[in-house]
Amino acid sequence: MLSVLSYGRLVARAVIGGLSQTDSRDYSLVTASCGFGKDFRKGILKKGMCYGDDACFIARHRSADVLGVADGVGGWRDYGVDPSQFSGTLMKTCERLVKEGLFVPSNPVGVLTTSYYELLQNKVPLLGSSTACIVILDRQRHRLHTANLGDSGFLVVREGEVVHRSDEQQHYFNTPFQLSIAPPGAEGAVLSDSPDAADSSSFDVQLGDIILTATDGLFDNMPDYMILQELKKLKNTNYESIQQTARSIAEQAHVLAYDPTYMSPFAQFACDNGLNVRGGKPDDITVLLSIVAEYTD
Repeated sequence: MLSVLSYGRLVARAVIGGLSQTDSRDYSLVTASCGFGKDFRKGILKKGMCYGDDACFIARHRSADVLGVADGVGGWRDYGVDPSQFSGTLMKTCERLVKEGLFVPSNPVGVLTTSYYELLQNKVPLLGSSTACIVILDRQRHRLHTANLGDSGFLVVREGEVVHRSDEQQHYFNTPFQLSIAPPGAEGAVLSDSPDAADSSSFDVQLGDIILTATDGLFDNMPDYMILQELKKLKNTNYESIQQTARSIAEQAHVLAYDPTYMSPFAQFACDNGLNVRGGKPDDITVLLSIVAEYTD
């Protein structure tokens, strides 16, 4: 039988051994972006990190790395409204809040909510709708906090397998959850969801984890297995390699979007809903590709 003193020594060793294995390093995200506007053949950014009606941002603060994507609803163009204005302003506002430290890393829904209500209170009316996805890495705690509203989203890949992913939110086929600002008097006629309706999640990440955040232009045209094939080409954490892989993924999705014979994920989803559809789905495509790495100033 162990004496109390001997047992205490064993417990102390176990505790000390456990502490010594704790990773005290800060983590960070090394992120590259690429995308295509639906009406463009080259991956070019409009002013303010926008690909077509899509928008995105990448921001850092003392305790966290934050990124986001938003997809402006193209139907507003029929009413003389530029859909990219809403998504672009939403992402710029999120970016500013992060850079000013006006956010809590564990609450990405809060970033989305504050940004949206700033838009609502704008003196100059800003009309439009957008999906949105926010991803926050807490550097010290090594936890990823996410909020997704609509059909943009993210994947987390570890050792070649998808270990986390966002849930798509649709009211019905091809009608995602969305933040909206309608003209005065027309609020009830425009589909609009609360930021609180966003699906949120939190989980630990590891060094080397790959995080792909994108608008539906990617996910509607590339199934997981194709994305994973492209990610296998990513051999290290330097920015140039990540940028090259992000471009390869965006380019492949862009090509598939215009293939009339390809059975895309979107076409399969349409068939599941009783529609006879085949081919890719031409759309704006935004890809943010990140790797979890050790933080360096």
